[in-house]
Amino acid sequence: MKNIMEAPFIREMRKTTANMYRMGWDERNGGNISYLLDESEVGEYLDLNNVLRTIPTGFDASALIGKIFVVTGTGKYFKNIDEDPETNLGIVRIGKDGTTAELLWGYKDGGKFTSEFPAHMMSHIARLSVDPAHRVVMHSHPTYTIAMNTVCAVDENEFTHKLWQSNTEAVVVFPDGVGVLPCMVCGTNEIGIATAEKMKEYRLVVWTNHGIYGTGKDMDEAFGLIETVEKTAQIYMLALGQTVNVIPDKIIQELADLWHQTPKAGILKV
Repeated sequence: MKNIMEAPFIREMRKTTANMYRMGWDERNGGNISYLLDESEVGEYLDLNNVLRTIPTGFDASALIGKIFVVTGTGKYFKNIDEDPETNLGIVRIGKDGTTAELLWGYKDGGKFTSEFPAHMMSHIARLSVDPAHRVVMHSHPTYTIAMNTVCAVDENEFTHKLWQSNTEAVVVFPDGVGVLPCMVCGTNEIGIATAEKMKEYRLVVWTNHGIYGTGKDMDEAFGLIETVEKTAQIYMLALGQTVNVIPDKIIQELADLWHQTPKAGILKV
């Protein structure tokens, strides 16, 4: 077997979580990531028949039976993952009953996956139903995104429009817009179900007063989506109350056309 610490997916998790902590998106044990892995690749590093223990999934994940994920642990700090991946990360496979996850590696201190695991898995199911290339669900607490969310109505078209008007990059990076949920109790199946429903239409979903979920075909896409929303939200908040110039809808549409993107319908007035 190859050294698991040299696996590309472990290196990606170490690098990405370190970057997210450095960016200030994931204070303390805030934030979580789940990454759908290729079974054949994992098999180069682990004995897939060696199940260390099983962990209840917290919901019926039958749609993902046999799928393997590397997932950040509950109560774990992103700042510690690079130094000690085996304690702070785990590789799990959804069991044949759909209600348990088989631990193949990690959580060596007896821990388990993030409390948001059901929300992550529900989002994976939703995204895979519309994008077979989907692989990553990333949750974080970016400061300006949360701040902007507190001064805007819980209206995804309005929130998306304000972002598109604030940064020419925005409509190009997320022409599908940003979904927005009202304030809900996190760590519950209810918020997971609501998020997954939004994920059928959006790659990004804001949790009011909490943070954001970003998804993608790889780490770069999910990270880049959140990074662009956060940068744009920062611009919006720095100019709040003093805005004289916003990007006209006509220009937003022309930017989208230039990059062969189709903005979500019903937002632009052109």
